[in-house]
Amino acid sequence: MLKRIIFTAYIAISVTVSAQQRAKKVVYVIADGISADALERENLPNFRKIITAGSYSRMHVGGDKGTYNETPTISAVGYNSLLTGTWVNKHNVPDNAIKDPNYNYPTIFKLFKEQYPTKKTAIFSSWTDNRTKLLGDGLAATARFKPDYAFDGYELDTVRFKHDQVSAYMHQIDEEVIKQAVNSIQTTAPDLSWVYLEYTDDMGHRYGDSPEFRKAIALLDLQMGKIWDAINYREQKFKEDWLIVITTDHGRDEKSGRGHGGQSDRQRSTWMVSNYKDLNIYGQFFDLGIVDIMPSIARFLNVKLPENVAKEVDGTTFIGPVSVANLKVNYTQGLLDISWKALEKKGKARIWIATTNEVKTGGKDVYKMIGEVDLTQQHYLADVKDLPSSFYKIVVEGSENSINKWISIK
Repeated sequence: MLKRIIFTAYIAISVTVSAQQRAKKVVYVIADGISADALERENLPNFRKIITAGSYSRMHVGGDKGTYNETPTISAVGYNSLLTGTWVNKHNVPDNAIKDPNYNYPTIFKLFKEQYPTKKTAIFSSWTDNRTKLLGDGLAATARFKPDYAFDGYELDTVRFKHDQVSAYMHQIDEEVIKQAVNSIQTTAPDLSWVYLEYTDDMGHRYGDSPEFRKAIALLDLQMGKIWDAINYREQKFKEDWLIVITTDHGRDEKSGRGHGGQSDRQRSTWMVSNYKDLNIYGQFFDLGIVDIMPSIARFLNVKLPENVAKEVDGTTFIGPVSVANLKVNYTQGLLDISWKALEKKGKARIWIATTNEVKTGGKDVYKMIGEVDLTQQHYLADVKDLPSSFYKIVVEGSENSINKWISIK
């Protein structure tokens, strides 16, 4: 009897250890320029397979409309909001020129590599700018971060991908990007990968809402099927746990579908397809933004965000436990009226305030904790008459996450 008990315990421990040793890997895809309604009206069998295994959510880009963090609905701007989990007022990429990114707001790639230096990262893209400017490949400002695998720059190869008047070459480039991504997933299996595809946006700009644009989305579905098959192969053959997140960087204008960059509902309207099934309360019931993807990837990969980074990230994870969301702040006659939504029924909320923005230039802000209340109270009235300033950073911290807002006093 004793031997049987010991054997049973041994098996249970072995199963637990085996489960803990399953490697976690992430691949995320940005398919350029597809509004949520444009995706939803199509019959996409491969997208449907992934959604059946996981989930589909509408998302938004563009920051908070009419506020300090309103963000242009432009390609590279959206990419960097995903990479850093912040809006444009922090990451400082307002357009596709990418002249002066603020690397003091680190990308998920840099954070991942700092915590797990032996694990591998990869990028698959037409643009080199995604690697050289957004990820900051080899720059001192990114601590010389370099992706372990990089397949990009195909737009510069005008011999192999001869540029034509109808942008068919861009589909050929995307096919090459997919080919390299699929091969890498199946063989080297990077731990964190970014796949970028451009053709859908080209067709949107050229033809607007049209049969050509719809065909581009159908071609995208075939490409996602190849990525999904590669992930299933790895999970079955190598006992790995993979997260795939497919999203877009902006929507399209309502009138024709050719333009974007503004703050209309359709230009802000995006989406997320993922094989992650058990979205938390925030993921199920709140208005998700592209900035939520970065902290969610971090949570899946067990990347602990440093305190100074966590206080600046504008996104909230949709994976795992979360305490607080939906922070609002209003200033009235020396008082900060602070409110939030409690996503747990117990625990405390700690309210922090800083009157500086030293992080912007690589420094560190000094926060003062001005209150601690029951999380479920969902509001706090902070008297800041003894802390006079024209600018405040407010952070509400729960046991599982924190949320932040800025407020300027005019």
